[in-house]
Amino acid sequence: MGDLLDEILTSCTELPLVEVIVVDDGSTDGTGDIVRKVAERDSRVLALRHDRSAGQSAAVHSGVLHATGTLICTLDGDGQNPPAEIPALVARLRAELDSGTGLVAGQRVARRDGLSKRWASRIANGIRSRVLRDGTRDTGCGLKAFRRDAFLALPYFDHMHRYLPALFRRDGWQIALVDVSHRERRGGRSNYSNLQRGLVGAVDLLGVAWLIRRRKKARPAARSLT
Repeated sequence: MGDLLDEILTSCTELPLVEVIVVDDGSTDGTGDIVRKVAERDSRVLALRHDRSAGQSAAVHSGVLHATGTLICTLDGDGQNPPAEIPALVARLRAELDSGTGLVAGQRVARRDGLSKRWASRIANGIRSRVLRDGTRDTGCGLKAFRRDAFLALPYFDHMHRYLPALFRRDGWQIALVDVSHRERRGGRSNYSNLQRGLVGAVDLLGVAWLIRRRKKARPAARSLT
């Protein structure tokens, strides 16, 4: 984790007013101690800790709540998302803010996962894309940049991080997709088997589809000035 933090800080040297928030989701591997040591020598780093494991969506939500910036960029802590991709995602989002873009989502190319996980992900993404019509082939990529206010306006639920493109579209935002590279896992381990991920994903997919269909979109009428 210390090496990953250094890599993030180095990659973001050209970005203004950077803060790096690391959410320790109740881990027992010493991650929190490593982050706190980095935070002591670099004021841009903030360490948060959950008192128990609450999952990735809860970790992302906690980080966004504590952020002071208007634009957020996320990545996983296992080292598979190269921090060097961050500036490009942020630049794309800043360039398209005026056109209504709320989310820039990374899509992994040349994934460095095992064959069974890649196939399971491909099947799940295909089903999700067909049901939700969210326009992306890979919602599991942790590299994303988005507007803080737009994210906090989304309905919050466990595993929501897997459905951000569909949820942003549901609220009327444009999304942009960017191909990003992928690396071998450098730390941590997945908490789900392919079967567990599939069963949980099926329930979540039905819930998100219901949320999308229940959303009634309307443009406010122009207010009379007389």
